Amino acid sequence: MSAQGTAGGDGAAGVDGSSDGVVVERRGPALLVGLDRPAKHNALDEATVARLHAVLADARRQPCVVVVHSTTPGVFAAGADIAELLERDAADALRGINSGLMDALEAHPWPTVAAVDGPALGGGCELALACDLRVGSPRARFGQPEPGLGIIAGAGANWRLPQVVGLPLARRMLYTGAILDAEAAERAGLLDAVHPADGLLDAAVGLAETIATRSWRALELTKMALRVHRPATTGFDLLAQSVLFEDPEKRERMSAFLAERDRRRQERAAGRAGDDDPPGGTGEEDAVSPPDGERG
Repeated sequence: MSAQGTAGGDGAAGVDGSSDGVVVERRGPALLVGLDRPAKHNALDEATVARLHAVLADARRQPCVVVVHSTTPGVFAAGADIAELLERDAADALRGINSGLMDALEAHPWPTVAAVDGPALGGGCELALACDLRVGSPRARFGQPEPGLGIIAGAGANWRLPQVVGLPLARRMLYTGAILDAEAAERAGLLDAVHPADGLLDAAVGLAETIATRSWRALELTKMALRVHRPATTGFDLLAQSVLFEDPEKRERMSAFLAERDRRRQERAAGRAGDDDPPGGTGEEDAVSPPDGERG
């Protein structure tokens, strides 16, 4: 039996409710945190980031395994909201809007799981990286193509990605925009397991149930021990991003991206584009993703 909770309310305690952008459900030891912006492919705007902070604050009230997923099949998170990023300046960069969320997710006292059923690009990939474990469907894809928009992967990928997949592959993903499919991600250690899409969330809950058979206190202290020597570059990332947010090239690249995205949408609306997208779209049109990103 499950109970839903509201972002910013008593979700971690299992009280029913939801809010725009985030849906919370308690299912046994798992706290399901559902990204719920289907029209934007779960792009992380500042309002959604604030709601997720509230959910994570509530989640600390009692032991639980946080499971981050999407309420829309075929989608995980398309990254940061580019229209919003376009208007951000150096002061916004130094606030660490997205990096603060990833740090809060990593700092959840007990293990966290990302259930990835679709593209996890830019900030979406960083959201998955901030979780302790990741499971995916065959539709999962991962990429960090921020330099194609004149910015860096400033919410943790510069150091979390090498920790997970190794430095050579992290370089290829960050320098060239290479995108890993589910099979490649599992080989690289970015996914711990691949499950059929229709059973992915149940598999993530099953993983949470396995974790919950351990001592919550021992899990908490183990997680603290694993974080002691993490090589975070957050301070540098914030400074670098503040410089890039003031660079005219960032505005030029993001404006071109948004124009291309609008063109593709108009083509689809006119029936000139294919109908192959999974439900909710591919997630790439709102993502930090150049059209010619390499597939890995």
